[in-house]
Amino acid sequence: MTAALTLALPKGRLLDPALALLGGMGVKGLGADSRRLLLADEAMGLRFIFLKPADIPTYVEYGAADLGIVGKDILLEQERDVYEPVDLGFGFCRLVVAEPKELWERDDPAKWSWVRVATKYPTLTERYFSARGIQAEIVRLDGSIELAPLVGLAERIVDLVQSGETLRANGLVEVAEIMTSTARLIVNRASLKTAHARVNALIHAMRQEVSPAPPRAT
Repeated sequence: MTAALTLALPKGRLLDPALALLGGMGVKGLGADSRRLLLADEAMGLRFIFLKPADIPTYVEYGAADLGIVGKDILLEQERDVYEPVDLGFGFCRLVVAEPKELWERDDPAKWSWVRVATKYPTLTERYFSARGIQAEIVRLDGSIELAPLVGLAERIVDLVQSGETLRANGLVEVAEIMTSTARLIVNRASLKTAHARVNALIHAMRQEVSPAPPRAT
């Protein structure tokens, strides 16, 4: 019997649209309320594991999962060696630099030469400031990034935003946009060769679901 392909799904905000995508492709038996970390659709030859988004590129690169769904922000931050064939289009957000409103009112980013920045994206943050000739002291955090300026840990932050409501609720103002991000399908490079037909069929099905062909004229 041919082994099932393993697809890593992200817990959190990307899970519901990922499940909707798979449901549109005909996958059965998945539910966002499931407490199980591993599910399968035997008829389609797929196995699903549910992971923290930041862990998905590692699982895919090392072959513990054949494919995965994860945000572009994480892919650029981690720089894992995976194949990225499909922009799935959902989960849009932006990675931005922000600072307290009272600082923003008297600040001039063009004059920055040194900054202390709290973020969970140290690689992207360092790259952004370095490209502008700004020395950045980066404070690596895993959560509640918006709290850092409020308690004096760092004057500025780099974080993901969707609507910007969380920034505004914490008295922060966006200063610059570093990048935009959407969910991507990623594939283990060895799986692309050893299970070429099945992997490509899944890639094609996802592309069709994301961008369905227009109806034919009658």
